[in-house]
Amino acid sequence: MQETEQVEALIKNDAVVLGILLALLAAIFYTSNSSKPVFKKFYSVIPMLLLCYFLPSLLTTFNIVDGEHSQLYYMASRYLLPASLVLLTLSINLKEVFKLGSKALIMFITGTVGVIIGGPIAILLASSINPDLVGGAGPDAVWRGMTTIAGSWIGGGANQAAMYEIFKPSDHLYSIMITVDVLVAEVWMAALLIGVGKSKQIDKYFKADASSVTQLKDHMHEFSQKIARIPSTTDIMVIAAIGLGVTGFAHLVSDWIAPYIEVHAPALNKFSLTSKFFWLIILSTSIGIALSFTKLRNYEGAGASKIGTIFIYILVATIGMKMDVGKIFDNLGLFLVGGIWMAIHVVLLLIVGKLIRAPYFFLAVGSKANIGGAASAPVVAAAFHPSLAPVGVLLAVLGYALGTYGAWMCGLLMQVAAHS
Repeated sequence: MQETEQVEALIKNDAVVLGILLALLAAIFYTSNSSKPVFKKFYSVIPMLLLCYFLPSLLTTFNIVDGEHSQLYYMASRYLLPASLVLLTLSINLKEVFKLGSKALIMFITGTVGVIIGGPIAILLASSINPDLVGGAGPDAVWRGMTTIAGSWIGGGANQAAMYEIFKPSDHLYSIMITVDVLVAEVWMAALLIGVGKSKQIDKYFKADASSVTQLKDHMHEFSQKIARIPSTTDIMVIAAIGLGVTGFAHLVSDWIAPYIEVHAPALNKFSLTSKFFWLIILSTSIGIALSFTKLRNYEGAGASKIGTIFIYILVATIGMKMDVGKIFDNLGLFLVGGIWMAIHVVLLLIVGKLIRAPYFFLAVGSKANIGGAASAPVVAAAFHPSLAPVGVLLAVLGYALGTYGAWMCGLLMQVAAHS
């Protein structure tokens, strides 16, 4: 195992890696839109978005690129994600979003509860199989490391860091838990993306009425068709300026506001209000929604959401690149615990989804708004339709707010479970 860690990746230059990722994305887009029967049959089984996510992970797994140390995910999440949120919200019809009703919120809260109770239950089940799996003492107590996963799965990176500070697991344990967190979450994301292609069958099984989601998609499509035009160079330049200009402004404000709150109101750290990334996402989405009430929304006709979607897909490829499937075998026991934990989250979502007849869209986005936050929820939402990405963002923002409280509660429950 030690020797494997020391082997350097074949390609370390991010410029080369970005070129490879875009070549992969182009090949997937081209073949998925091909009229050839072999491709039509293939993509009827394997969703295009899943490939955009899975193929980059193979580059890391086979040590072709260094997904762990590459800065491409940071670039995509800090620059392209906020820009895509601006461009995807530019043409949103907020009234139609609110018509989606309360089921989206119920499924999100169900996902949060699933994480909170899933951790301690996973510890109890794993300890009955093999007590050593969830043992350890002091900073190396496994439950302490699991609190950082709870922070990540309810909120995001800022909440994960908060749990690290509160429960103080050892650095070695923390690094293992980050791997468990990423890989278990990414495997679940892959399953969710497969489900997108089968959402109609799932809705039929749930006896769910997805008409509100369909209506929003249809209204967005009608609007974009009505104002559609062949984009000029000026149109594309304005669209780029809107997306990246707002992103720049959001960075400027978040660089000021997050440190200010940290100094003058440190207690608000519980709500992730001292996180620059939190403010970056909030500001980008809010400004995008505000601009949707202006004439700038007509740039949807020149392809604003298409450019936003390209940014999202580049983000998807960089997220996939973070997953090294081979690392699962390094800590099989802890991955088993993480798998049990995730299974509890999923089963609870399925039960409540069936009871309230929630469309699969609400289950998928409600789950990813917890497990993945603002970097993943809009990706899954956009897999249904680009115009639905803001729904994922709005729920993910709730996750940031609840993350530290929920993870802290989960941590206390896991401590009790570990010592029972």
